[in-house]
Amino acid sequence: MTLQLTPVEILAAIGGLIVLVMVWRASARATRRATEAARASVRLVSLAGRVVVTAAAIVGVQWIVITHPGNTTLLLTVLGVPALFASYTLTRALTVTAADVPQHRKGRRR
Repeated sequence: MTLQLTPVEILAAIGGLIVLVMVWRASARATRRATEAARASVRLVSLAGRVVVTAAAIVGVQWIVITHPGNTTLLLTVLGVPALFASYTLTRALTVTAADVPQHRKGRRR
């Protein structure tokens, strides 16, 4: 039993394979882009959560010391030290130290 294919059938099969590969590559690119976008948003939410928790801790300690007056040095320390931590945190949060640029594979055009 031999298989007889016409040139049109061979070209149709090759065309179908090319379309299949193109669809597969497009879906892989879309998945990669979605993953990178999700990572960026998670980083932002994580940073915002840490800032809110730190601010809540600072406000809590300051509230306790202010509502129980008596020691001026303690009051100034409780107001000053958290301000240093907050300024450090804000400086780190607002300073760009690295750019998230996707790595290119060898052989790809830039």
